[in-house]
Amino acid sequence: MHPELPLAFEIGSYVVLVLILLFDLLLVVRRPHIPSMKESALWVAFYVTLALVFAGLMLLFAGGDFAGEFLAGWLTEYSLSVDNLFVFVIIMTKFAVPKKLQQEVLMVGIIIALIFRGIFIIAGATLIEHFSAVFYIFGAFLLYTAWKQAFGDSDDESEGDSWFTRFMRRKMKVAPDFDGSKLRTVVDGRRMWTPMVMVFLAIGATDVMFAIDSIPAIFGITQSPFIVFTANIFALMGLRQLYFMLGGLLEKLEYLHYGIAFILAFIGVKLVFHALHVNELPFINGGEPVLWIPEISTWVSLGVIIASMAVATVASLIAARRKGGAEREISGE
Repeated sequence: MHPELPLAFEIGSYVVLVLILLFDLLLVVRRPHIPSMKESALWVAFYVTLALVFAGLMLLFAGGDFAGEFLAGWLTEYSLSVDNLFVFVIIMTKFAVPKKLQQEVLMVGIIIALIFRGIFIIAGATLIEHFSAVFYIFGAFLLYTAWKQAFGDSDDESEGDSWFTRFMRRKMKVAPDFDGSKLRTVVDGRRMWTPMVMVFLAIGATDVMFAIDSIPAIFGITQSPFIVFTANIFALMGLRQLYFMLGGLLEKLEYLHYGIAFILAFIGVKLVFHALHVNELPFINGGEPVLWIPEISTWVSLGVIIASMAVATVASLIAARRKGGAEREISGE
């Protein structure tokens, strides 16, 4: 429950969002196809508009601060979801998933992500309610994640996935080829799992890792479980269409991880500042709140998030254009 929102609005929001997700799922099942650029762009625009309309309703019912928390949370989760797409591209390529099956894989990945994030949201909200020092833990974790995002090995996720899938292959009998979207098939009279199972396991493993990163990040912006959950739903809706809309552009966003790292570091600092403001640990300031530490407002957070993603995206596109120009000059010689 959100203290400033009518119960009918919260229940209605959940019902509408679940119906939209079910419609999206049925669309994939009944019309398996490769979305065109135009179709994908229209769906992405629809979901973004829906999120902005929801922010407007939050402004109407709960005021500007809560609407700002939703927008900042949604943009943070959206940027992390785009980062998630990079790993999805690696998994799709590694397992050679046919293009016509990628929609189903992405939809399953989104559903798994929602389930895991829901679990982590409930756990995070419970921790915050009963253990205020968890803000120190969340803040330290985000600072570590930001450092790893900016300076760690960019192939960490794929290497972890390789270890996981190699282990599962040893434990399961996996057929060499896909059989449509089936999970089980028959090869030479033997019942075997299809590679689709391995793809789902790899997607699920990465969803767990991203849920661990994303939930502390958004709790650094708002402590409302309703805002946290709806921001996550809106960030994941349209992710499937965004995958097909961006296409090869994902590979050109080489500085995106720096923008995400800066956002995570900023929210980590914000969480530590908030932890100091509500401090109860006896070995810090005698167990009293540290009131001289500044509180970072929601609107400052929103500005930093937008600016970070804008700078990272523009810098990536400029670098990609220069690299493309250099390659053309070399090939012309």
